[in-house]
Amino acid sequence: MKLSQVRVVAVCLSALSVIGCGAPSTSAPAGTESAAPAAAATPDGSSGTVTLPTGYPERPFLRVEFDKLTWRPTEGNTLGVETAVVEGDPSKPGYYLTINHFPAGVMSRPHYHPDERYIIVLRGTWYTDEGEVFRPAQTVPLKPGDFMRHPKGGPHYDGALDEDTWVAISGYGPTRATVIDGGELFGRSR
Repeated sequence: MKLSQVRVVAVCLSALSVIGCGAPSTSAPAGTESAAPAAAATPDGSSGTVTLPTGYPERPFLRVEFDKLTWRPTEGNTLGVETAVVEGDPSKPGYYLTINHFPAGVMSRPHYHPDERYIIVLRGTWYTDEGEVFRPAQTVPLKPGDFMRHPKGGPHYDGALDEDTWVAISGYGPTRATVIDGGELFGRSR
C-alpha cells in the first residue's frame, strides 16, 4: 500500500472516530449469543473480570474493497458522476458512508442538504466553494487526506476541474440535495 493511501486510511479512520460511526444496532446472528469474558489485573488485587454484553459485538466486522464497489449514477445525472454506498442507506434514517466519483470537468451546482455532512478527499483534487453563486474559478482545492464539513442547510458546490476525483461522504440520513435554482444538480466546471 502506498504511503498516500495509508495516510488517507488513517485520516478516514480518525474522522470516523470523531464523528461517530454507529448506526442503529441489529440483533446478532443466531449462534453468537455467548458472552466472552475478558480478564484484567487491577492494582487492588481483584480479578478485574468483565463480562461483555450478550451477542458482543452486535454488528459484524465489515470490510469493503475500493476496487469492488458498486457504482451507480448519482441522482440520475448525465455527466458521469457516480456514487458507491459503503455503509447504510443515505435515503433512510441513520449513519451512511458513500464515495462519490466526479469526472474531470464536472461539479455540483449550488445546493444544500438537510443533514450535516463530513467529507474526506480520497483521490484527485476536490474543488469546493460556499454560497449560492456558481464560480468554479473561485473554488478552494482540497487534496487527498483533506477534510471538509458541510453544515446542515449550508449552500455550496464542489467537484473536479482537471482530474477525476473521489471523495468519501458521511452523515446521518435521510439526505438529499436541494439545488438552489431548482435546475440540474451537476454541471460543467469549465
